[in-house]
Amino acid sequence: MVKHIYIVGAKNCGAYGGYETFLDKLTEYHSNNKNIKYHIAWKGNSNKEFEYHNADCFQIKVPDIGPAQAIYYDVAALNFCIKDIKRKGISNPVVYVLACRIGPFAAYFKRKIHKLGGKLYVNPDGHEWLRAKWNKVIRKYWKYSEKLMVKNSDLLVCDSKNIQKYIKETYKKYNPQTTYIAYGADLKKSILNDDDKKICEWNEKFNIAIDKYYLIVGRFVPENSFEIMIREFMASDTKKDLVIITAADDKFLKDLESKLHFKKDKRIKFVGAVYDQELLKKIRENAYAYLHGHTVGGTNPSLIEALGSTKLNLLVDVVFNKEVAEDSALYWTRQTGSLKKMIESTDKFGADKVIEFSEKAKARVKAAYSWKFICDEYERLFISNQ
Repeated sequence: MVKHIYIVGAKNCGAYGGYETFLDKLTEYHSNNKNIKYHIAWKGNSNKEFEYHNADCFQIKVPDIGPAQAIYYDVAALNFCIKDIKRKGISNPVVYVLACRIGPFAAYFKRKIHKLGGKLYVNPDGHEWLRAKWNKVIRKYWKYSEKLMVKNSDLLVCDSKNIQKYIKETYKKYNPQTTYIAYGADLKKSILNDDDKKICEWNEKFNIAIDKYYLIVGRFVPENSFEIMIREFMASDTKKDLVIITAADDKFLKDLESKLHFKKDKRIKFVGAVYDQELLKKIRENAYAYLHGHTVGGTNPSLIEALGSTKLNLLVDVVFNKEVAEDSALYWTRQTGSLKKMIESTDKFGADKVIEFSEKAKARVKAAYSWKFICDEYERLFISNQ
């Protein structure tokens, strides 16, 4: 019997983001699986339907209504799911919602899904209500929405053991049913060689040399510690560059420049976003070390990808990062001087020590975060709900 899984909450499959990468890999690994059929919501400019990795995909047209776009998209996508399940006469579906954006509507959709013999699963993501980009009103909504999503879900699939612990403790009165399945990473090396035209042109464009730069990859938001990392790097005596791959927000960038005056430091290089995954992987491989300042949320995809490809990883000391990397990385605190000292120290590492950390990181990813392992876990989860 084929198990039908409807997934809502990502922009699409394969774009620059955690959920999008997850869906790309999940549908790819299960594209020939006769026991599972995926139905994936995409955010788009039309309402067309198509196939991707053997998954049925449907676009949801979303009006430009500011921060409420995400809520509109989830609600519209769930309405489509319910109509589609009815139209196709599907029995016992699972509707899997990524992130806790639509709490006020959760009870309504749960009733609808249960009437169809289905189950509502939710991935609670990280602490969205802690993100500095939101004002107080929006943060209050995210916290309230999270509570209602937890209360009304049949199962919460947590990508971090610490998020799972937080859900169980914070919402104990609802007796939430939870399970833990992390994100994954690809351990295959980039198909690009060091002398490939694509990487050579990229290096030349930004005047970057192999093994002569520290790297940051991530969303350009305050909770990812950009201010601290740039300030500490500028204070260090390293001769290497700091390469920052992000889609920079102009206002935040101006704020940082007014505080740090980083434009005077030729080592600081904002190079924009890189959407070519093979090129991005090669840039990670060629970095001397990766700096990770994410402080909010569960298992961060960019961290796992860095562990799978970058030799040295210097992470801010928070429980989520320690859970993922364990002893395969080095940890700095947000106190003044901590990261500066670490950069100056790692600059002096010998080849043997660099190789030791690199091998530990790859072993950690292989043991707990390979995409095959993660996708197999999801198959067991979905198939068990017959």
